[in-house]
Amino acid sequence: MITPTPSSSARTGRGASSASAHTDHSTSSPSARTGRGASSPSARAGRGASSASPRTGHSDFPASPRTGHGTVLPGQVLRLRGGRLSLRWRPRTTAVCLLLGVACLVVGALALTTGTYRVPLSGVVACLLGHGSGADSFIVVSLRLPRLVCALLAGAALGMSGAVFQSMSRNPLGSPDIVGFTSGAATGAVLQIMLFHGGPYATAVAAVAGGLATALIVGLLSAGRGAAVGYRIVLVGIGVSAMLTSLTAWLLTRASLYEAQDAQIWLIGSLNSVTWSVVTPLAAALAVLVPCTVLASRALNWLELGEDTARGLGVPVGRARLVLAVLATALAAATTAAVGPITFVALAAPHLCRRLVRPPGALVVPAAFMGALLLLTSDYAAGRVLPGTELPVGAMTGVLGGLYLCRLLLGRRASRP
Repeated sequence: MITPTPSSSARTGRGASSASAHTDHSTSSPSARTGRGASSPSARAGRGASSASPRTGHSDFPASPRTGHGTVLPGQVLRLRGGRLSLRWRPRTTAVCLLLGVACLVVGALALTTGTYRVPLSGVVACLLGHGSGADSFIVVSLRLPRLVCALLAGAALGMSGAVFQSMSRNPLGSPDIVGFTSGAATGAVLQIMLFHGGPYATAVAAVAGGLATALIVGLLSAGRGAAVGYRIVLVGIGVSAMLTSLTAWLLTRASLYEAQDAQIWLIGSLNSVTWSVVTPLAAALAVLVPCTVLASRALNWLELGEDTARGLGVPVGRARLVLAVLATALAAATTAAVGPITFVALAAPHLCRRLVRPPGALVVPAAFMGALLLLTSDYAAGRVLPGTELPVGAMTGVLGGLYLCRLLLGRRASRP
C-alpha cells in the first residue's frame, strides 16, 4: 500500500527489496492488481512495516518518500535517548501554537489589568507572587484570575472536542454543539436543577451524563459504514438537538420563577460568576481527558484515509472511533457542566487552525490553542462591548459563531461548480 522510494529501498535492504518486489508483481498485469495482489494489502503493509523496523528500531511503517524520517506522515522526527524515543513534529504547526500561546498571554494580561477597577501590570505580577495589596489581590486573584483560567481551559477543551468530531465525521459541521451533544449536557443539567434541586457538583454530573447519553443515542441512530456516515451523524445530531431543545423549553415553562431564572442564566453560558470552586473540578477533569485525547488522536490520521484503508493498515477502527467519541463528548460535557453551553467555539477553532497550519490530518493540539484564544477574546469583548454591562460569553460566541457559520456555508456553496 505504501511503497518506499529507491533510495529508501537501498537503506532498508532486504525488507525494502521485498516490498518493491510485491509492487512489481502487482503492477505486472491488471489481473494481478485485481486478484491475489489486491486481496492482501494488509499483508504487504505488514511485510513492509517489518522490513522498515530494523532501520529505525521503532517505526511501524515504511520510510516516507516525502520526509525520509521513518514515517508516512509529513514533518520532522526528533529522536531522544539514542533513538529509543522519537517524536514527530511539524515546524509550522509548532510556530502557530507558539503564536497562539503568545496571543493568549497578551489578551490575558489585558483582562487582568483593565476593567472597572484598573490594576497596573506590575501590580498584577505582585499579586500573582503574593505581594500585592489587599484590594488588588482580591480583584486579581479572587475575581479575574479564575475567570481567565476557566476561559482558557474551557476553550481548549471545546477546540479539541470540535477537532475530533470534525475529523471523525469528515464533515466541517461536525462539532458538539451542532450535532446535539452540548444540548444533551444542557438538558441533563436543567433536569437536575429543576427536578432534583441539586447543587453545582450534582449539576456537573448530570450535564456529563446528559452529554454521554446523547452521544450514545446519536451514535446508535447513525451507525453504519461508508462515506455518508459523517452526514448521518450531523443530520441525526441536529434532529436530536431540536428535540432536546424543545424538552428544555417545556421544562422551563413548568418551573417556578426562581428555578427558571437560575436555569436560564446557566443555559446562556457565562463566565461572570466563575470562582476557584468551578475551575478546580474542570481542571481535574481535563488533566485526565486532554492527555488521553492527544494519545488517542493519533488514529485520526489513519481514519481520515477511510475505514477500509485504516483497517488494512492494522488500525482497530471500531475501538478507535468509540474511544475518540467518548473522549470528545466528555470534553464538551465537562465544559458545559462548568460554564454552561457555549456555542460555536468547537466549530470555528478547527477551521481557523486549518487555515493557519494547512497540514493533512487532525489538528487536535492547535485547535486547543485556538479555542482557548477564541473563548478568552470573546469573554474579554463581552465585558467591554457595552459600557457598564457584562454580556454572557455565550451570547457573544453565539453572534460571532452564527456569522462564521453563514460565511462557511456560503463559501462552500460558492466553491461548487
